[in-house]
Amino acid sequence: QVQLVESGGGLVQAGGSLRLSCAASGSFFGIDAMGWYRQAPGNQRELVASMTTNGDRNYADSVKGRFTISRDTDKNTVYLQMDSLKPEDTAVYYCKVDYWTSALSKFRRSTRDYWGQGTQVTVSS
Repeated sequence: QVQLVESGGGLVQAGGSLRLSCAASGSFFGIDAMGWYRQAPGNQRELVASMTTNGDRNYADSVKGRFTISRDTDKNTVYLQMDSLKPEDTAVYYCKVDYWTSALSKFRRSTRDYWGQGTQVTVSS
């Protein structure tokens, strides 16, 4: 069983900054990747940024140069530093973890995923 604790959302003016964090805990063999997704009203959930244990990062084009994802692998925590925020960044941000349940699942590169409950980010113009 996996638990994710998200924090850092809130209300900020355009051009401001916020930092989201997501800490994973529970019963799992290890974590392959952690990331952030967002969903605005009427829109599908989309990838914002993700990061693997190897340090590979992936960003949505809309946030490149403004958002930075980082991880503390010892603490199983992922951070999303969001700078130069725009009103169109307003959404519920969800943390996702891809994890292995055993050494065998890691060997087979078979992961499971788990989603956080989401944290609201609102950027006012």
